[in-house]
Amino acid sequence: MVDIGDEAPDFTVPLADGDVGTFTLSENLDEAPLVLAFFPAAFTSTCTTEMCTFRDRMDEFEAVDATVYGVSIDTPFTLNEFRRQNDLDFSLLSDSNRELVHAYDVATDFTSAGVRDVAKRAVFVVDGDGEVTYKWVSDDLGAEPDYEEVAAAADSARA
Repeated sequence: MVDIGDEAPDFTVPLADGDVGTFTLSENLDEAPLVLAFFPAAFTSTCTTEMCTFRDRMDEFEAVDATVYGVSIDTPFTLNEFRRQNDLDFSLLSDSNRELVHAYDVATDFTSAGVRDVAKRAVFVVDGDGEVTYKWVSDDLGAEPDYEEVAAAADSARA
């Protein structure tokens, strides 16, 4: 599993930002600290609550120059609709090929829905050097991160 102090695994995935583009971690380290908030699936209750909470607390992240990205296995088209319906003002990353959930070792099965290899609810903060400076991973798909702790970790990653 990726741990604090490790170099964050690099990746290139579809970017859902109202349009569909691509996002490569190593090419966006100038936006650091980067908050990678993994969530199991768009349009599910806890995932919607979590992404809307990040939206509602965006001032805390902007105050420390952090860039938040939600990450799920949904297609970029689904993620753009999820962004639109929930007025999300940050971009989402599509891990529809499930490369990130395996690279960051946060894959789990959503057994009640019969879906394999969704993201565990997890948050990684990556600094401008590409180093993981914070991680939180939960085996409970209904858990949410401590948003204040994530914002504080992003603030610490600026140095």
